[in-house]
Amino acid sequence: MKLPELLAPAGDMNCLKAAARFGADAVYIGGPLLQLRAEKSAFPEEEIDTAAKLLHSLNKKLYVTVNSFTKNTEIEPLKDYARTLYSLGVDAVIVADLGALRAIKQAEPRLEVHISTQANCCNYSAAMAYYELGASRIVVAREMTIDEIAEMHSKIPDELEIEAFVHGAMCMAYSGRCLISSYMNGRSGNRGECTQPCRWEYYLVERNRPNEYLKLEEYEDHSALLSSHDMKAIGFLDKLQQAGVDSFKIEGRMKTEYYVSHVVNAYRRAIDKSAPIELLEDELNAISHRPYNSGFYFGNLVHNHKNDGLYHWDCTFAGVALEDCTDGKLKIQQRNFFKLGDNLEVLSPDSFGMAFNCTKIVNEKGEECETACHPQEFLTLDCTADVKAGDILRVRTEKQKIITDI
Repeated sequence: MKLPELLAPAGDMNCLKAAARFGADAVYIGGPLLQLRAEKSAFPEEEIDTAAKLLHSLNKKLYVTVNSFTKNTEIEPLKDYARTLYSLGVDAVIVADLGALRAIKQAEPRLEVHISTQANCCNYSAAMAYYELGASRIVVAREMTIDEIAEMHSKIPDELEIEAFVHGAMCMAYSGRCLISSYMNGRSGNRGECTQPCRWEYYLVERNRPNEYLKLEEYEDHSALLSSHDMKAIGFLDKLQQAGVDSFKIEGRMKTEYYVSHVVNAYRRAIDKSAPIELLEDELNAISHRPYNSGFYFGNLVHNHKNDGLYHWDCTFAGVALEDCTDGKLKIQQRNFFKLGDNLEVLSPDSFGMAFNCTKIVNEKGEECETACHPQEFLTLDCTADVKAGDILRVRTEKQKIITDI
């Protein structure tokens, strides 16, 4: 059986390069039009061209999200945009709006279209309708169970692929179609402007007692009743593959290269069976995340599992290697504080579990330092490990590990 594609997010070129290096088969990004994320995560056309050439040189694919709900005034510009994306070498666009699908296929029939999870496709008849309109892949609704995906797979053509999310943040609304941000802030999550009010803390107020606030308590210090867990499917990828999933999708176009590197590395190793799942589960605790669960894949969500709404992490991003370690010297760019004596763990696609003790730090002026405390400064470390350019350095944070274990 062919291994499923591992599809990673990228909000900038550093994340895209990290995704490719750590084992993604394809990367999805946003462009300048209808990309459903904040503007800072949008690739300009010249960077889309660069990204496509880079990924194709590595025998990988590039997809571009065009998944905002589309207005009348955007249909004609969308046609020009589709032609441009195809000319830049984009392998497919990810689309939610039915009118956008029609416009893209009219303008550039050769450009493949994947149907976004935002389209709420949760049955084989809907999948066939999209297929007949020219779609080549369905990103299934997040509310589908594994059994429902398997049934869909059995009733659609082999050439119509199925993509499913396996990791990352989940919206509390049906397949992400949420109006809370629009209502409270005038900023629509369906147009890439979500302010995430579902993560906020709320109180109950009785109309005739406007100054009496009753806290909706889950924990003594915090409550986030509307905040969903994060998805984690690394322990049952084989079940998703057997159900007919062709592409495992990681959420996170707003995430950092540290996050992308860790998640892609863990899922790459899980797919290839090159490391024990127990260790890979621990790797996913190294990154910032809300409490994990398995989504709807095994049926309805478990409601008695409390979610504190907070982010947890076991490690912090110490730096990234700029060059291969040579003669015991390693040049890095610092990302967060670390100090002499710290055990620097190395995240690398070439090895697993590598680490070295930080015994010497030298700054750009040639001065020895006791700490690395200046953001993004360039440093040289004494290093006893076989670190390669692009490897990630991290420091385990005991305080956060305690919070996670509670």
